[in-house]
Amino acid sequence: MGHLESITGPQDLRRLDDRQLTELAAEIRDELVRTCAPRGGHLGPNLGVVELTLAIHRVFDSPRDKVVFDTGHQAYVHKMLTGRATQFDSLRTEGGLSGYPSRSESDHDLVENSHASTSLSYADGLAKAYAIRGEDRHVVAVIGDGALTGGMAWEALNNIAVGKDRSLVMVVNDNGRSYQPTVGGLASALTRMRTNPRYEQVLDQVKRRLNGVRGVGPAVYDALHAMKKGMKDALAPQGLFEDLGLKYVGPIDGHDLGAVEQALTQAKKFGGPVIVHVITQKGFGYDPAERNENDQMHQVGPMDPETGVARPKGRIWTDFFTDEIVAIGEERQDVVAITAAMLYPVGLDRFAARFPERTFDVGIAEQHAVTSAAGLAMGGLHPVVAIYATFMNRAFDQVLMDVALHKCGVTFVTDRAGVTGDDGASHNGMWDMSIFQVVPGLRLAAPRDGARVRELLREAVAVDDAPTIVRLPKGAPPEQDIPTVSKVGDADVLVRRGAKDVLIVAAGAMAATAVEVAARLEDQGIGVTVVDPRWVKPIEPALVPLAAEHRLVVSVEDNGRVGGFGANLLQLLNDERVSVPFRLHGIPQEFLDHAKRESILEKIGLTAQALARKIVEDVTALDAGHSLVDAP
Repeated sequence: MGHLESITGPQDLRRLDDRQLTELAAEIRDELVRTCAPRGGHLGPNLGVVELTLAIHRVFDSPRDKVVFDTGHQAYVHKMLTGRATQFDSLRTEGGLSGYPSRSESDHDLVENSHASTSLSYADGLAKAYAIRGEDRHVVAVIGDGALTGGMAWEALNNIAVGKDRSLVMVVNDNGRSYQPTVGGLASALTRMRTNPRYEQVLDQVKRRLNGVRGVGPAVYDALHAMKKGMKDALAPQGLFEDLGLKYVGPIDGHDLGAVEQALTQAKKFGGPVIVHVITQKGFGYDPAERNENDQMHQVGPMDPETGVARPKGRIWTDFFTDEIVAIGEERQDVVAITAAMLYPVGLDRFAARFPERTFDVGIAEQHAVTSAAGLAMGGLHPVVAIYATFMNRAFDQVLMDVALHKCGVTFVTDRAGVTGDDGASHNGMWDMSIFQVVPGLRLAAPRDGARVRELLREAVAVDDAPTIVRLPKGAPPEQDIPTVSKVGDADVLVRRGAKDVLIVAAGAMAATAVEVAARLEDQGIGVTVVDPRWVKPIEPALVPLAAEHRLVVSVEDNGRVGGFGANLLQLLNDERVSVPFRLHGIPQEFLDHAKRESILEKIGLTAQALARKIVEDVTALDAGHSLVDAP
């Protein structure tokens, strides 16, 4: 029996000696690879924090002391050490362990929001609360250097620096990467700190010489400390933090468990806010991850655990964007691309390789990305900003006030929109069509297939006096493009069969589902028309008279029901005095547990079978002379 199986909580770690801890670290890495291989997950970040997490849980008393992980990508090891190691075969599966901290799983998990650069603000509030309540508790925030590229982290540091009586330890997990290598001036400063060999060499030499002198007392120690600070200022710019008034410890080898424990113990005794700078290697201990140039296996899909080679997969929505943005870049020299530390996940890698001078990675800083794009547009260029839909939520004010108000031609490509599944509540891109509906002048496109990704992207970048959004779901589009049988204004009619009983207006990825629904309704003798609006904002005016011709109007979208496309279509019909019964189908406004996308869609009634059944019930009620409630 290995050590890992016997770990029921952090208290069990304190009875292990150095040899046993080394063996445990190896077991944890083996378990990480074994667990992630069949189902995917955040492998690289967790391989890099094994010793760091062990040290945190040996020095601090979780859950009384609170540990907050920024983004939560690196929390698998934390889960193993807090009594969940035997459950790891259920990781990222329905009903099993979440891929992020989860309050419902353990008292050791506090923050399950996986959006970056938030941990220091949570920790600031916790530390203030404990100080006000007179509670002797410690707060530990673990933040990667990539997350320090987010402005929110520096807003927090600005406030933390004045709380001298608050026990707050901020662990900067410095591996030089977020998804890709960390960018910007902060990255350069940290790099100089961790790569300059002169500092530690000189300091060690001075320590040895002073320790060899009899009668070394407090005065000499103070002099050494002053020399240490002076050498750091000269050889490595760690004054970055100390100038804010924050105590600084480091840099520490994050894979030397003893050194990390010693640093954390020192920080814990300090009593006020302190930064512990820990240098780690993403993917440490697993050769395929260490050699992976893209992202050190930040997030992997199913793979061979021996080689790290991913299992073959088909083309996804993002791939169609990747192809087309490169083609557009060849044709238009004014088109530039912006990513927020996710060059490969959002499909801008080929554009960057072809046009490096026209590609900007701003780090984990979505707000800056958007306003910087406004500036690029004001300067005569057309920026294409590719960001996950769930992260676009963070930049709403910038889209509204910095881009739309100034009528800037900026195209946003929101990847992983709608239900995403395995990553859980914070990653579902189910808010964007509601949030951005309120932005004046903004146009929002939802492609139904690969051909429409190319088509709508070109239409979007042709708009130079307003923001545009092209919305891409997670996964693969239909294997075959869905043809248009006729047009209604700029909207595509996909199905027109029989009498004008039911009009289904289906946005984006739900168009394929609506076509399948139409086939089921036809089998029941119900006439149906299916329309893909293509642009869900603004709504195509020609849909109004078309809706008036049918007995029942049904909207379908993979977005929240409140304030989304269907709600706005219903409002438009109401404004135009169209009183046809209306049914709105979308995602309920609730946080969805992690599961496969198909399973979630089935649970919330957005499958062809469920939709067809509901529509048949409504048509049967209309045939019987019953009225339907004309509201979502």
